[in-house]
Amino acid sequence: MTATPSPNMTATPNPNMTATPNPNMTATPSPNMTTTPSPNMTATPSPNMTAVPGHNMTTTPGPNMTTTAQPATTAAKLEPNTTVESLQGAISRTDCGKSELCAAQPEDCDPSEAGSCFFVSAKRTNGQNFEFALAGESDGYVAASLSTDTALGGNDTTYVCANNNGMVQFFGAVLNNNVFMKTELNVNSVKGRVTGNKIECTFAATVPVSRNRASLSFSMAVSTGSFNNGTLGKPNTRIQTNIVDLSNSNSTVTNQIQTTTVTPTTTPSGAVVLQQSLSQALMISLGVLILAML
Repeated sequence: MTATPSPNMTATPNPNMTATPNPNMTATPSPNMTTTPSPNMTATPSPNMTAVPGHNMTTTPGPNMTTTAQPATTAAKLEPNTTVESLQGAISRTDCGKSELCAAQPEDCDPSEAGSCFFVSAKRTNGQNFEFALAGESDGYVAASLSTDTALGGNDTTYVCANNNGMVQFFGAVLNNNVFMKTELNVNSVKGRVTGNKIECTFAATVPVSRNRASLSFSMAVSTGSFNNGTLGKPNTRIQTNIVDLSNSNSTVTNQIQTTTVTPTTTPSGAVVLQQSLSQALMISLGVLILAML
């Protein structure tokens, strides 16, 4: 006989009745069923259970989780050591535009060749650290300055290579109001030599922080001056560039100083030949004077 329950019949379970599940019975959840855990329920994962994160799942670290920081990418500043070693071989512009940013006066001159040439180059090694080469003609010193703007003299970091009785002596300095004040800079690996009145030196330096901290942009300057008993004379600027990225060897470099050289024509006896315009002016003045006397 089969018992068919009435649709309105309610089954009231006995409070002492225990339901014994069939060991072969499988509970199949409804697709719309939601399981709400008890507040005291603890979920114990199976040792073989693998958690596969959902596409939008976000992992929030617990209060006791330790995060390992990535190593810093900023290179350490160079330790100062301005002992000058002998420079073997002349500085040249071979790597200009390849691995070095260069500025020169005259433009494209090569300091390794004969003739006047003021030259500076910069090659980035890491972080704020660079290798520099500096050359120029002077009986006193040749200096390279870095300015965060195009106006020299606002405490600009300067590297000075001076001729001290035929040997290079190196100074760190800041340029302010056209006067050098010696100071210690993060410079080492200095090498130099003096050949006649040509001063050449190379060195490694940690450059200052530029106005835009994310870049390495400066105006470069090369200057010369006197050097007497350790005193640096006022600078005579030979090169002053536009703002350039020192780390970009292909930066466009323009010398902001326009130099005009006037070469007078002389007679074999050494007298200066007057320009035609000056001669004409003199003749006109004489003519006016003669007419006034008549």
